[in-house]
Parts: sequence; structure tokens; C-alpha cells
Amino acid sequence: MTDPAITVFHNPACGTSRKTIELLREQGIEPTIVEYLTVGWTVPQLVDLLARMGATPQDILRVRGTEAEALGLTDPATPDDVILRAMAADPILVNRPIVVTPKGAALCRPQEQVLNLL
Repeated sequence: MTDPAITVFHNPACGTSRKTIELLREQGIEPTIVEYLTVGWTVPQLVDLLARMGATPQDILRVRGTEAEALGLTDPATPDDVILRAMAADPILVNRPIVVTPKGAALCRPQEQVLNLL
């Protein structure tokens, strides 16, 4: 049975993301899984997640394997709204997995970070 209180924003091609889901299942939890590369992001959704995480767009920006540097998103002077719009336009720019539970939200790298949210 899926636990609607626990959501994993997941990329199936990511080993850390797969291991995070596996770790939750080992705890007897079947999370709601959102394949964000398919469904995408909205700016308000990202703003909400970042507020729950106490994080900035730079904190969840994926650089490796993306166009983040070429787009100027890694420059510390790049405004948050520019990064957020880029993430909404190209979901691969968001690092993963992001897990949301009643205790909060976090980028779970390494996957053991998810245990702090249970």
C-alpha cells in the first residue's frame, strides 16, 4: 500500500534515487513516487519544496550531466528566480531524489539521509 504522506521525486535512471526507494521499502514504507522528468516541475512547487527544505535553488541544482554551467546557473550571482525558471523548463536541472514526509523534505544524497525524515 502506498503511503501518501511520503513522496519521492524520483529519476529511475539514478542509482541513489532507486536506493532511497529501496531503503524506504526496507522500512515497510511504500512511498508515492513522482517521476519528475516526466511530469515536470512548476516554479511554485519548487518554491514550496525549498521552503520545506530550508534550502536555496543552488542547493538542489544538478550540474553534472546538465547544461547548468552553460546556462550560467552555477554563478553565485544568478538570481533564484532565474534558476527556478530554468528548473521548471528543464527538470533534469533538479538534483534527486527529493523526499517529502510529515517531518520535512530533503535532498537525500546519500540515500541514508531519508532516515532522518522518518
